[in-house]
Amino acid sequence: MARRILPPLNALRAFEAFGRHGRMTLAADELCVTHGAVSRQIRQLEQHLGVALTEGPRTRLRMTEAGLKLAQALSPAFDQIEAATPRSVEAGAKPLVVSCLPTFAMKWLIPRLPRFQAAYPEIPVRVAESNGPFDFRDDQIDLAIRMRRPGEGDYPDSVAEPFLRHYHGPVMAPELAAGRVVDFQAVCAAPRLQTRTYPQSWSDWIRDTGAEGLPPAAREQEFDHFFYMLEAAAAGLGVAVAPWAFAQRDLASGRLVAPLGFAPGQTWIVALTPREGGSPQAIIFRDWLVAEGASTPLPPEAACQSRAAR
Repeated sequence: MARRILPPLNALRAFEAFGRHGRMTLAADELCVTHGAVSRQIRQLEQHLGVALTEGPRTRLRMTEAGLKLAQALSPAFDQIEAATPRSVEAGAKPLVVSCLPTFAMKWLIPRLPRFQAAYPEIPVRVAESNGPFDFRDDQIDLAIRMRRPGEGDYPDSVAEPFLRHYHGPVMAPELAAGRVVDFQAVCAAPRLQTRTYPQSWSDWIRDTGAEGLPPAAREQEFDHFFYMLEAAAAGLGVAVAPWAFAQRDLASGRLVAPLGFAPGQTWIVALTPREGGSPQAIIFRDWLVAEGASTPLPPEAACQSRAAR
């Protein structure tokens, strides 16, 4: 068997964590190292490859196209390694397993988890990232978080509790919006970023804003996951339609701007628990999600709705 020639694995791990979180500090927190250690590992990887993987100022570092391509390949590879790793039986409380949309987990749920753990230190939580169908028993999960329309019956063995309204709108890098008029027509005609997991994001937003018949996009580019698409938007590669819950933190930090605001969609983010045999811990977590959803600020209103109606 031919010898594998791989970059330093610690550096790959650091870069993959940065790619998922979009920020050095969050990657450092996950890996239990310092911000500087993550930065050094990424520089080491860039030197090894002879390719720039990141660009921009330190306070708003983003991935290059080469970095996005590498990050898209690394996350599934690390997921497979994690799934194949044998686990020892550990003493202590059994964790509450929450199956969650990956980008929602990263951008909305995980930043709020410290509040839940402070209130319920006796209930450890494990987040299992998943976009697809699930089975509570076979997948050994206690609660699932998904996006769905009211009344949809995709999961007949579950009880759905809506806790966060879906708002969506176009987001882009501040540099892309600077010095130009950003109106509805310009946004629709710009390079359009999409994600394989939700390819109808643009058509849904156009429908919800009543703006059919506008010019087609200059070009389109697809990414495997929402968080890669958001990183591409922050890198200035184009405009993405993103849910408010996914983009809120990047908008607050200035990595992204949403000049047209956000329109209410036809779906909700819901917490799904088993119709029979659900655990008390899952009900506690579901009720906590409802409270957190109620306290989440509403997005800026979609200015484009009034323009589209004219």
